[in-house]
Amino acid sequence: MYKSDLYINGQWRKSSSGERFEVLNPATEEVLASVASGTSEDAIGAVDAAADAFADWAGRKPRERGEILRKAFELMSARLEDFARLITLENGKARGDAMGEAAYAAEFFRWFSEEAVRADGLITRAPSSGARIIVQHKPAGIAVLVTPWNYPAAMGTRKIAPALAAGCPVIIKPASETPLTMLELMPLLEEAGVPKGVVNVLPSRRSGSVVEAMLGDPRVRVISFTGSTEVGRKLLGVAARQVLKPAMELGGNAPLLVLADADIELAVEGAMLAKMRNLGEACTAANRIYVHTDVAEAFTDKFTARMAALRMGNGLEPGVDVGPLVNADTRNKVAAFVADAIARGAELRLGGTVPHGKGYFYPPTVLYNVPPEAACMHDEIFGPVAAIQVFDDEDDVIGRANDTEYGLVAYVFTEDMKRGLQVCERLDYGMVGLNRGLVSDPAAPFGGTKQSGLGREGGHEGMLEFMETQYISASW
Repeated sequence: MYKSDLYINGQWRKSSSGERFEVLNPATEEVLASVASGTSEDAIGAVDAAADAFADWAGRKPRERGEILRKAFELMSARLEDFARLITLENGKARGDAMGEAAYAAEFFRWFSEEAVRADGLITRAPSSGARIIVQHKPAGIAVLVTPWNYPAAMGTRKIAPALAAGCPVIIKPASETPLTMLELMPLLEEAGVPKGVVNVLPSRRSGSVVEAMLGDPRVRVISFTGSTEVGRKLLGVAARQVLKPAMELGGNAPLLVLADADIELAVEGAMLAKMRNLGEACTAANRIYVHTDVAEAFTDKFTARMAALRMGNGLEPGVDVGPLVNADTRNKVAAFVADAIARGAELRLGGTVPHGKGYFYPPTVLYNVPPEAACMHDEIFGPVAAIQVFDDEDDVIGRANDTEYGLVAYVFTEDMKRGLQVCERLDYGMVGLNRGLVSDPAAPFGGTKQSGLGREGGHEGMLEFMETQYISASW
């Protein structure tokens, strides 16, 4: 029923070890599929396939690569329902969220089909020597893509599309919790015209050894990773041995600021998006909500009512807003954050109790007046828990918002656009949503500062992460 083997050089293969691992439905805890677990030997086989495909793919005209990506967009757009259902089955998110992810994932193929023809260079004349300066961007080489479980489709296409647009073949190592969506994408890419060896998928339970084997191969030139800062640091250490080009989208601890003059209805709507998209299982999720004392009760009352109205259940069922978390460890970590905050004095306004029965469910939860020392204020919650603090001084709250090793995204709500932009510029984050609870867009450069990563995905910058700049000095 599901694609469940390794996909190397356009062929479905068993693991060289014969090992397999189970993928569970987090809503029922039932086994969805048994998937081949790739080995280091399989990893080098994937690098071989990518190396064989590189010259032809890099040599194709940009328009040809772009048309193949455009075809992939059209094919995926025609199958959004199918992909959304598979995303829900292996990840747990509700149907509406899954449909949103599927459409978002497909859009990367369209955006980079257009960017493929825009790797613009430069010809100018050196002021002092008089030599001609010719600058061009060339495909960097084979790219290893390591993707997380929270967006099984979008985190893959956000890397595959720019790499292919740039002329690079790829090997994808999807998260072992959610490999089925990425494997299902491969026949679609074949139909779109992607040649054998250009895209390879290597699911594995041996993530560390498999990825390290590929990064140790001198033919690999790019590592693009989305995941925790802890794992990102380790991968950077491994990549440094071969001086690989890194693109790292790491953890976050996003603050959401509701200023005294904010439109409360708009702020509540934005906070719901920023907090509850994908059940809060996102590096962009609002992790710390700071509300001015003048509007704190009004905001919290309205926000809590919105959270209470969400229906929890199996994401495949009609009308469900909140599905299960991805696994038991994630649910238990969320429950521990809530227990810690309450023990330290936070007020529980909603939720906070693990339901009985099958599935890794945790209810929408609102914590008010969360103390600064609570663990959830310093680490990603990755669940449907809103931690609210009150403030009365703008300088103070900006300092609190910036007081973290992370710098991925922040959110600001105010009716005063000038004031809002001033606050945005003072926030040490790679992205800021101003009166918006959603910043992700294929046309925009996604990425953070500090420990939240290196490089950008999306926008024009996303393709340049897979290219090297070459300068030629000439005289004529």
